[in-house]
Amino acid sequence: MMLETGIKGKQTITVNHAQTAAHYGSGALEVFATPAMIALLEETAWKSVQPFLDAGLGTVGTRVDVRHLAATPLGMQVTCESELVEIDRRRLVFKVDVFDESGKIGEGTHERFIIQNDKFFAAANAKKPQKGDR
Repeated sequence: MMLETGIKGKQTITVNHAQTAAHYGSGALEVFATPAMIALLEETAWKSVQPFLDAGLGTVGTRVDVRHLAATPLGMQVTCESELVEIDRRRLVFKVDVFDESGKIGEGTHERFIIQNDKFFAAANAKKPQKGDR
C-alpha cells in the first residue's frame, strides 16, 4: 500500500432528475440535491485512493462535513475535486470542493476508513437474523 497525502481525485457529472432534491425527497425542487453532492464527493474520494490500496482492501465513508453553498439546475455540469490531506493509520481525511459551471457550490471534509472487504462484508451480513431466529 502506497498511500500518501496529496492524492487527488476529480469527477464531473451532468445533473439529471435522479440527482435532484425532488427525486431524493430532500426538498421539492428540481435542483442538485445535497445527498447527491455527498454521493459524488464520496465516490470521488474512494476512487482516488483505490488504485493505491492492496488487493482485497477498500474504504468506507464514516463522516461527511460539507456545506452546500449554491443551487445547480438540471442539465448543468457539476465537478467534484478531492484531495487526501490526512492519513492516521486506517483513517483517511479528504478536503473536497464542488463546482458547477458558475462557480463553487460545495466544500468541506470527508473521512473514510480502510477496511478488508471480505471481513467488512461478513460482519455486515452477520447482523441479519438467521433462519429460526426471532
